[in-house]
Amino acid sequence: MDIRIQIIIEQDETSSTHTVAHFQRDDLQSAPLGMTLAESKALLAELQAIIATHQVADFNEQQRHCPDCGTPRRKKDTKRLIYRTVFGKLELESPRYYTCDCQLRTHKSESPLAAYLDERTSPELLYLQTKWAALMSYGLTANLLNDVLPLDLCQSSIQHQVHQIAQRMEDELEPEQHFYITGTPADIADLPQPAGRLAVGIDGGYLRARDATNRKAGWFEVIVGKSITSERTNRCFGFVTTYDDKSKRRLNTMLLEQGFQLNQNITFFSDGGDNVRELQLYLSPHAEHVLDWFHITMRITQLRQKVKGLPSLAHDFLDPDQIDRDLESIKWYLWHGNVTVALERINFLFTDLEEFGDEQPKWRKLCHAVSEFLTYIRNNQVYIPNYGERHHYGEYISTGFVESAVNQIISKRFVKKQQMRWTKRGAHLLIQVRTQVLDEQLLSVFQRWYPNMLDGENQQSVA
Repeated sequence: MDIRIQIIIEQDETSSTHTVAHFQRDDLQSAPLGMTLAESKALLAELQAIIATHQVADFNEQQRHCPDCGTPRRKKDTKRLIYRTVFGKLELESPRYYTCDCQLRTHKSESPLAAYLDERTSPELLYLQTKWAALMSYGLTANLLNDVLPLDLCQSSIQHQVHQIAQRMEDELEPEQHFYITGTPADIADLPQPAGRLAVGIDGGYLRARDATNRKAGWFEVIVGKSITSERTNRCFGFVTTYDDKSKRRLNTMLLEQGFQLNQNITFFSDGGDNVRELQLYLSPHAEHVLDWFHITMRITQLRQKVKGLPSLAHDFLDPDQIDRDLESIKWYLWHGNVTVALERINFLFTDLEEFGDEQPKWRKLCHAVSEFLTYIRNNQVYIPNYGERHHYGEYISTGFVESAVNQIISKRFVKKQQMRWTKRGAHLLIQVRTQVLDEQLLSVFQRWYPNMLDGENQQSVA
């Protein structure tokens, strides 16, 4: 069986026929069914080259005349221009023409095609590289795209392109502000009725740092968060704390994209850290700040674990079982928002441990942990509500919904099964594109940058 695939290109009153593929097949038992992957990649590359060559030839022909007076321009020379697409690398003819004297020009010659293709990579290839590199490692992204498309990408080039795309997003962010509440109370009251309540959870994680050849560079902190509307539409964000200088602007922009208004009720949940608390302030006059119940109960659980197996002391004043009951009682008081009594109980426990529990190392460790817990509750007491009442009315009491964001944004790409070291800039830029991918917003960003870029559904309708 001899199969030829040809295309007919009609231009003006002329037409030309091109053979793009030639297949020879024997019977089905000794030949593959349909096309092989290698054949399909070769077919796509050839078809792309033919279409692009005719498009470029038509464009160059139109540019032979001066765009101002229409006078034919003399050709200076012709160079080869490299343009990378989803279906392979193209070498295009880029003629240079002498400029016309009808207008005052800054250059004596120009290359119209080079000026038109100011970016030498197609938007769709940039999109695919960015999307998949946000979901898995740069090396795996290169392997995937090279396997299924007629491409020859390398890890470093994909990383460079992703950083450029992320930096372009960063450049679009407006300058940072400390205060985002604008207008008078009367102006805010006159705003339309908001859609519903917003809940924002903010948490953090740590990534291994890379500093040239220093293998003991340590770790750096990454803050991530998720916002949930009453319709359960989610958006997430993230940044490297010691690198980003627009963190509050980033959060405010995400909220505005969800339709946030200054007359809308919004609840911020966090672990009580100073950097996270500062991030939430002065964004809304109707904001409620709540200490995440998960972090309270986690600290109490760790204290109760330390109590187990404590060695006996020379006296019976400190009883591990009684300490465990005291911690359970403290947890009950905090659950019901009775912070005053809870602080008294913690302070009594710390005083007893400090006075009588300094005889053995394990008791000293427990004393130190109780001291840290006392400071933690004291610093965040204004953010501790009645959790039991909130839970009864079906309101959020914990950032459990943001724990999944920490896992999605940080752990799966940066930590789990990929024990990589990161520069602060590299991690921050990758987080920006990853959050756009997880929010399913990356395609709309590219379509805003490149209006001629269509998604699959629109391309089918146009065809």
